[in-house]
Amino acid sequence: MNYSQAYITLTRDELLKRVASQMSEKRFKHVLGVEQSALELADQYGGNLEKASIAALVHDYCKERPKADFLAYMTKCSYPVDLIKFGNEIWHGVVGADMIRDELGIHDEEILNAVRHHTTGAANMSLLEQIIYVADYIEPGRDFPGVDEAREKAKTDLKEAVAYETQKTLAYLVKKGVPIYSRTLETYNVWVAQLEA
Repeated sequence: MNYSQAYITLTRDELLKRVASQMSEKRFKHVLGVEQSALELADQYGGNLEKASIAALVHDYCKERPKADFLAYMTKCSYPVDLIKFGNEIWHGVVGADMIRDELGIHDEEILNAVRHHTTGAANMSLLEQIIYVADYIEPGRDFPGVDEAREKAKTDLKEAVAYETQKTLAYLVKKGVPIYSRTLETYNVWVAQLEA
């Protein structure tokens, strides 16, 4: 795919090199799988293929950063104090989107929100955000109970796939007994609870 440079000044090959330099081989393979799934979903549901590719390739750009890097960035940029009690699972999306803007020069808010919300979801998600949220969950390298059902739902109804993933993710977090980020609860209340009411 040739990028138009409307959303990033790098070519896809240049972006791939920048992304690969930030992560392990295993994570890079996952990133490529997310791009594959995101492009399939964007094609099926009428999304912007270029934005889907860029958002997928950068969604885990900061995932393997040290905790100290996130804490320094959050302190410098005055993030809410309650965000600090969460770990990299939340930071690499919420904070990572701003780091990507600063480091890769991506200023498209829809792409940044797709990165920002790819682990937590959000009450209101654009088509691109839904695509990246679901693609991250169902990419071909994923192998866990329920992933095949998620893939089937993604083929027939993207919103239903968002709800399914949200319900499964929240149940997993509750079972683990870990703190749940407020945006994840908002996502559940809008995408799952209201649909089932």
